[in-house]
Amino acid sequence: MKLRYKPMPSDLAARYRRREPDAYGLRPELHVSDGQGMPCRHCLANIAEGDPYLIIAYRPFPDLQPYAETGPVFLHAQDCEAYNGETSVPAILTTSKDYLLRGYSADDRIVYGTGAVTPVDAIDARAAELLERSDIAYVHVRSARNNCYQCRIERA
Repeated sequence: MKLRYKPMPSDLAARYRRREPDAYGLRPELHVSDGQGMPCRHCLANIAEGDPYLIIAYRPFPDLQPYAETGPVFLHAQDCEAYNGETSVPAILTTSKDYLLRGYSADDRIVYGTGAVTPVDAIDARAAELLERSDIAYVHVRSARNNCYQCRIERA
């Protein structure tokens, strides 16, 4: 199965860069990267040392509902090119040994029993396995340690 890794939508990233309110109604915080573990959710690459970045509360779901988790994420403060959805594992997913993968239904609800900490070299296989199921519309990749949202995986 071919997969597509999806970043934060470009129109939403542009709003945050204009310092419009995040998912909690707060203005994005501006910081300077120390080069240690600041993955941008738009280009899906790490933010280099010395580059400005934003911390925002991000809800990667279209509507408020009980399963619409919101959490902190990083975003380049300056324009960056959106990850193009290639089928290869994005750069931000190569900086840890494993990630939490979890399936969601078409109505944006967690499909129970799908969450599993997955080694980096098994992300494609685990995502494909989940997406073979008819009750799973997409997969979230999250930090295995802090549960922070990284990106979304869909069928290509």
